[in-house]
Amino acid sequence: MEVVPAWAPAVGFTLLPHAGGFLGSKITKKEIPVWYEALQKPSWCPPNWVFAPVWGTLYTSMGYGSYLVWKELGGFNEKSVVPLGLYAGQLALNWAWTPIFFGAHKMGWGLVTLLLTAGTATATTASWYNINKTAAYLMVPYLAWLTMASALNYHIWKDNRNKKQSE
Repeated sequence: MEVVPAWAPAVGFTLLPHAGGFLGSKITKKEIPVWYEALQKPSWCPPNWVFAPVWGTLYTSMGYGSYLVWKELGGFNEKSVVPLGLYAGQLALNWAWTPIFFGAHKMGWGLVTLLLTAGTATATTASWYNINKTAAYLMVPYLAWLTMASALNYHIWKDNRNKKQSE
């Protein structure tokens, strides 16, 4: 008798990244109408409605990729420490960005966090490539979005850093 259904790990790994996104959305929803809307943003800034479906897609993609790596390596073991450890690190950094940028209004520290996230996500992708190419390819849209998000965060910080920030 199976204690855990065979499909449960795939679902769990796929949904895990959404946990931080869901919690972060509570902060974002409060801050967008007042603080974020008042910031000067570049003309190429995506409209606000784009962010939720994009992040939902990216979280699903990276989560499923982590499942593929976990499954390929036979679960949590010595071989999975680096690839899944890097993944956990980039996910923690990803989740930290919202409270830093939106919650604390620390645009510069948000940028630092994003750059660390991008670096760790790149290392994650590279470590996954020789384990499961599909998992690595599932990270590529995320890396592209992190590049855009880093540029956007930089421009928002640069164009608004001398303004008094609301607390």
